[in-house]
Amino acid sequence: MDKRKVIAAYRNGLISVQECAQILGIDNVGLIGMIRESGDGSRRIAAKQSVRS
Repeated sequence: MDKRKVIAAYRNGLISVQECAQILGIDNVGLIGMIRESGDGSRRIAAKQSVRS
C-alpha cells in the first residue's frame, strides 16, 4: 500500500496513529517524523494534543 494513502487515512481520522504505524511497519516515533516531513503533520499533531489536554 502507498505510504501517502496510509498517512492520508490517518489525517482524515479513518485510522489511529497506532494502526498507521502498524500498516507502515514502523514505530510511533518514526511515524511522527514521517508525517512531519510530508507536510502539515506537525500542526495536526499539535492540534490533536491541545484538544486532549
